[in-house]
Amino acid sequence: MILQPRMVATVLILAGSCLIVRGEGAETAPPAAWTVGRPIVTYWAGPEMTEVTARQMAQGGWNVVWCREQDLDVAQRNGLRAMLFAPDLITPAALDDPEKCRQLDGLIARVARHPALYCYFLLDEPGAGAFPAIGRLVAYLRARDPAHMAYINLFPTYASNEQLGTVGDTVTAYREHLRQFVTTVKPELISYDHYQFATDGDLDGYFLNLALVRETARQARLPFLNIVQACSWTPVRRVPQGNEMRYLVYTTLAYGAQGISYYVYCHPGHTGGIANPDGSPTALYHALQPLNQEFVAIASQLQPLQSLGVYHQGMLPAGAVALPDSSPIQLDPAIAVQQYKPPERLRGVLLGLFGSSEDKPATDALVVNLDYQQALQITLRAAGPVRVFDATTQNWAEPAERRVRVDLPPGGGKLLRWRP
Repeated sequence: MILQPRMVATVLILAGSCLIVRGEGAETAPPAAWTVGRPIVTYWAGPEMTEVTARQMAQGGWNVVWCREQDLDVAQRNGLRAMLFAPDLITPAALDDPEKCRQLDGLIARVARHPALYCYFLLDEPGAGAFPAIGRLVAYLRARDPAHMAYINLFPTYASNEQLGTVGDTVTAYREHLRQFVTTVKPELISYDHYQFATDGDLDGYFLNLALVRETARQARLPFLNIVQACSWTPVRRVPQGNEMRYLVYTTLAYGAQGISYYVYCHPGHTGGIANPDGSPTALYHALQPLNQEFVAIASQLQPLQSLGVYHQGMLPAGAVALPDSSPIQLDPAIAVQQYKPPERLRGVLLGLFGSSEDKPATDALVVNLDYQQALQITLRAAGPVRVFDATTQNWAEPAERRVRVDLPPGGGKLLRWRP
């Protein structure tokens, strides 16, 4: 029997430990499943959502903002998507508390069709032991509101085995952590954080973390988001500068991410960030304003494609793979392999290759200068006439020769496309 709206007074659905009662006249057709949509630019830890802060974020190129229920209208008025934050209700423990569960159901019913809602914030950096309970909550939310993702952020590779809830060396333990997360929680996006800028140089492991998350995301056919460093909160971490933020943006793109987040926007006990305690923008805000637009423009071009490979020429940090001779795009001349000894500054070129499917050759490459202090001019040779994407104007140049010269700013990159 198919139930039509208004045919019955109530529909009772048992799920988890909650009993949901939907009143007469409620819509029965579920909304569409969640998709990334516009590539994500967000932040971790920010100020209260007001018209002033929302306007500042929108003008700076941020498009997903932290909101409580009462902030959703503010986000909508400023063209922003909301990550709903309700820590007392959007928590696994709520499913075992009848009153909390009833309140959670009420919250979902009120916000699910709000135009600004994008996702529900669940947890930050859970261990694998918490995954079954988190997976239960994710399934609960998805059953009631499939149009909005349940967001969870994961530990970086430098978390301990005790934190991860797995065993083994760094790669083994972290790969298992990711595997359990995907299979048990069944997320719609993988998010993690990794902060590499120390006071005495750069920590190794940033590219290893990117590689392991990319590998898992590809296998699970999920988008992923990288939370990068934008502040200092301890004497052993420095505040990144504008060129370093460009490096973080473009390396994240080259590995195929569909989202980037900055730690932090503004939070007590942190220096740097995107806004000062009085709300005024910092130097990083102004540096990120064009970079956020470039991230969305390039990630939008890559969204229909698959990440087919990520390769390094020059210094090879942990997790890096050297560019093979079989690549349809090559540096001409190539950059010789050099030894990398962290905490020295990395130098070389990163190439993220993309294409329509895994059984076809790559047709696009994001080429990145890994030196965030010096500009670089390189020549590349592709399998067909090359077009270069202007991330500022969002226009493609007319096809050129198969051999093309590109100028890369410190830490910056260019998206190239060719047709064999």
